[in-house]
Amino acid sequence: MKLDFNKTNGLIPVVIQDTYSLKVLMLGYMNEEAYEKTVAEQRVTFFSRSRNELWTKGATSGNYLNVVQILPDCDNDTLLITVIPEGPTCHTGSETCFKSATNKGFLYKLEQIIEEKISGEDPTSYTNELYKRGINKVAQKVGEEAVELIIEAKDNDDSLFKNEAADLLYHFLILLKAKNMKLEDIESILQERNR
Repeated sequence: MKLDFNKTNGLIPVVIQDTYSLKVLMLGYMNEEAYEKTVAEQRVTFFSRSRNELWTKGATSGNYLNVVQILPDCDNDTLLITVIPEGPTCHTGSETCFKSATNKGFLYKLEQIIEEKISGEDPTSYTNELYKRGINKVAQKVGEEAVELIIEAKDNDDSLFKNEAADLLYHFLILLKAKNMKLEDIESILQERNR
């Protein structure tokens, strides 16, 4: 891709987004050298306007931004970079530089956490143990959680209902993994149905 660094005096704005939660984490700027370093190392490097130098996010803190995808806008003068962050992104210690009270998009992060638990060899991991028992046991557990959710739906304890709903979603994500599917696959069907 040929980016237009000339239009904006040698710097282009770069929006950083968590690839799983879809949260916008920060905004930075790149010159051509920072962009090339980012592409080569697959870790985000910015150009610091205040210090007038390159800086790789996480070089000091260890909170690197690992590149998943780099997308230019339609004019090739702005980038969206989706990343897997290693720790908080903001210098204040927050997940994002933008204050947000929403948990939207967390299911994608949870899907990643489940994949990590399954690929790990932690013998104390409930998720790993259930997954290793096979598709029948995973499907059975989803059924049990669905029944428990229905029972709680008939009562008036909102806290229990929400907890059972969370259990069902968690086990549904394990079932998707057991079927070699992703949440995105199901989401695309829902989007298609809504057209």
